[in-house]
Amino acid sequence: MSDQLPYLVLVRHGQSEWNQKNLFTGWKNPPLTKLGEDEAIGAGKKISRLGISFYLHFTSKLIRAQKTGELILTQLGQAELKTLENPALNERNYGDLAGLNKDDSRKKWGEEQVKIWRRSFDIPPPGGESLKDTADRVIPFFLSDIKPHLLKNRHILICAHGNSLRALMMHIENISPEEIVKLEIGTGEPIIYRVKNNGVFLRSEEH
Repeated sequence: MSDQLPYLVLVRHGQSEWNQKNLFTGWKNPPLTKLGEDEAIGAGKKISRLGISFYLHFTSKLIRAQKTGELILTQLGQAELKTLENPALNERNYGDLAGLNKDDSRKKWGEEQVKIWRRSFDIPPPGGESLKDTADRVIPFFLSDIKPHLLKNRHILICAHGNSLRALMMHIENISPEEIVKLEIGTGEPIIYRVKNNGVFLRSEEH
């Protein structure tokens, strides 16, 4: 494979304080824990093995993703890289569940109902978004603002969230709605693609 193919690197933010407390987070804005910061630094070390300079960094409007990107870029010696923040990359809005403990929510609404809200593709929690809703904002933003850079052979870093990245990977890898809800994305684990000039994304295990 040609070394000229551009890289797209996706990273879910490191552990946040609400991840640690087992709370639904969504659009709430808790910071990273010390472990989350270490995960971001570890992601930077893995990405550094690619030996590339990114053209742009895209992230959400939420500080846990922004801080993750900042720590990664510092680790790469690219702290001055231009970062573009956009709410299209925000985590799924959990609505009335945001801030609630996941175990307490199961006791309140029942295990099956909470599982439906968390793992169905198109059924949102009260006052919130489904994964389909999230995809409906992530994918158009990717197509209009990010993919054109990749087709110009520019390396791109995206630091975002479990569900916004899940929605993006659904598009990139042509994953079905039934399968995408089963996909788990680890915190601080780089997901690396090479992008062919016909726009096909190839998953790489180079790190």
